[in-house]
Order: sequence, then structure tokens, then C-alpha cells
Amino acid sequence: MKDFIRQLVVAVSAIVAVVGSFIGSGAAGGTPIQDAAGGALAADATVIAPGGPAFAIWTPIYVGLLAYAFWQFLPKQKSLARQRRVGYLVAASLLLNAAWILSVQFDLLALSVPVIALLLVVLVVIFLRLLESRPNGVVETVVLDGTIGLYLGWVCVATAADITAWLVATGFDGFGWSSNGWGVAIVIVAGLVGLLLAIRGSGRFAPAAALCWGLAWVAVARLTGDRLSAPTAIAAIIAVAVVLIATIAFRVRARAARRNYRTPGAPSTDAATTVPVGTSA
Repeated sequence: MKDFIRQLVVAVSAIVAVVGSFIGSGAAGGTPIQDAAGGALAADATVIAPGGPAFAIWTPIYVGLLAYAFWQFLPKQKSLARQRRVGYLVAASLLLNAAWILSVQFDLLALSVPVIALLLVVLVVIFLRLLESRPNGVVETVVLDGTIGLYLGWVCVATAADITAWLVATGFDGFGWSSNGWGVAIVIVAGLVGLLLAIRGSGRFAPAAALCWGLAWVAVARLTGDRLSAPTAIAAIIAVAVVLIATIAFRVRARAARRNYRTPGAPSTDAATTVPVGTSA
């Protein structure tokens, strides 16, 4: 019964999140996110705001989350330890996502900051828990590990953009730093986060892909939009390259370690610490 309740909570939360997204897009009469909160989250509101097309990444994320919500109802998934460890956390992330959309819709930009920060923390915990065991097949790799990876990578960028938008809206003067200086600094932090995800995740592609997608659109917006910033754009492009190269390098290293671990007679030195649990998504 406890497993069924967990499955139901995840499914209902997914529906709530998708409905919230539908409202947040303006399709149901609500104000589009980029126009809400006085336009604080528009593509030209700050030097960290990604270009509008960047938000298309929500489509695969929501599709993946809905797919997971239905897939986890399969009998084989019901009592698996992996589902029990992350199920309620996935539900929490979905509800926090809906809460963030509502806070922005009601022009509560200050409230949106702790909400998205908590969402980021929840996604990091899910990511770390998934790293403790390998996914059971391709479907789980895609609908759970892959979706959470995309979700986490994008929310890393969205958190930076949201906090920056709130600070700008409050009149924060940046301690005398120029907007270009802050833009470069924040992009560097985002790039470092991407490196940490590559290291800890043994080169998982999904979080790196989403984070780099967001940073790439920051670069595009700073080179072609109304708020130009060549330094921020260059920093974003460099960060994308570094994160992608690091992700590929750590993925290759992880797979080599796994091959060596499985090879009969191969040296066992550091095997317990160098062999990653999974590098699937």
C-alpha cells in the first residue's frame, strides 16, 4: 500500500506540474513567464537571462517526467529500492516547480528565489541517490536518469538567472561591479557547477547537455539581443566548451575503469573507489 501511495503522489504531482507549466506558458490565459513579474525574467532583463528558445528544453523534461510518472506504475517498478529512494523526491521537485511558476505569476519574485533554490537542492539529492545504483535497462536510463539529468542541468542555469533577476529588480548595484563583470562571474560559477556534475556523475551527458544548452542561449542573447555583453557571451561559450570536454573525458575514464574492473587478472588497485556505479545518462 505504501508503494502505491508513493506512485500515486508522483503521478498527481506530475499532472500538477504540467498544468502549472501550461498556465505559465500563457496558453491558458496566464501571463507568459517572460512577461510576468514586470518582465524581470525576460531574455533582455539581465546579462544572465537565456534567449527565449532556450525554454524549449522544458518540452523533453516534461515529457520525460510524465513518462516516468506512468512508467513507475508498472508492477516491476513498484517495490524496487531505487524507486523508493527517489519517488517522493521527484514528486517534491514537481510541486516546487509548480510553486515557482505560481510565485512568478503572482509577481512574487522574492518568493521564487528560495523556491527554485530548494528545487535545485532536491534535484541534487535525487541525482546523487541515482548515482548509488545503476538503472535497470534503457527505459529507466531515459525516463528517470536522463530526465532528472536534464532537469538538474537546466535548473542550475535557471537558478542563476532567477537570483540575478531578483537582485536587479531590487535595485542591487552589484557592489560597484559592472554588469559585464557580474555576468562573467556568474557564468564561471555555472561552469564550475557543470564541472562538478561531470566529476561526480562520471561524465553523465544529460545534466551537462541541459546546462550547456542554457549557457549557449545566454551567449546567443548577449550577442544578438537588446542587452549586449560580449564578455558574458565569450565566458558562456568557453564554459560550454570546458563542461562538454570535461564530461566526455570523465565518461571515457569511467568506462575504461569499468572495463579494467571486469577484465580477469586486471590490477585491482583502487577498484572500489575508481569504478563508477553508472554513467548511463
